[in-house]
Amino acid sequence: MKLYVAPRAPNPRRVQMFLAEKGVDPAVAGIERVDVDLNAQEHKGAAFRAKSPLARIPALELDDGRVLTETRAICTYLEGLYPEPNLMGHDATERAFIEMADRRVEWYVLLPIANCVRHTHPGLAPLEQPQFPDFGRSQGEKLRETAAWLDGELQRQPWIAGERFTIADITALCAIEFAKLMRFNAGAEGFSALQAWRDRVAERPSVKAA
Repeated sequence: MKLYVAPRAPNPRRVQMFLAEKGVDPAVAGIERVDVDLNAQEHKGAAFRAKSPLARIPALELDDGRVLTETRAICTYLEGLYPEPNLMGHDATERAFIEMADRRVEWYVLLPIANCVRHTHPGLAPLEQPQFPDFGRSQGEKLRETAAWLDGELQRQPWIAGERFTIADITALCAIEFAKLMRFNAGAEGFSALQAWRDRVAERPSVKAA
């Protein structure tokens, strides 16, 4: 298999961290890492679009030539291949609540961060033309509203989805780390529970591996 990723991009990092939490060494597992140069617009070239028509990364090319191109779908596939440690739920109820938490983080934390960064950071101008700085700044404010909710969740439970570490924590960590590009710091903005959670997760070996 081939895993197409890009350095520093949050969604590819989610997949790589997911693998690391599983204890999977891609080289040993026969998963070839292929770096895609976003600044050079490599993801928009014909060769990559043949694999990922929407020009999105990450993408996982299977042995039979089929390609998975959504982060959550890739992780679901990998969870099936490497079921332990479980990161997506042991039964229908737990899976549903973990997916709810993961989707909330993906849509209401990661997405506004990405929109803010893509529309306000000069280094990402090649990826977002035209940039709309006012829209980007408004997305930054929406993030802070959601961060207040997430901080409240983490005041009453140790992990994003409840009592144990799951895929939702991976998504949240990659989002919060990407938010450094918009100069968001949870602790400095009064979200102490969110900052404490971030500091705990940042010590996990998977963070350094991804």
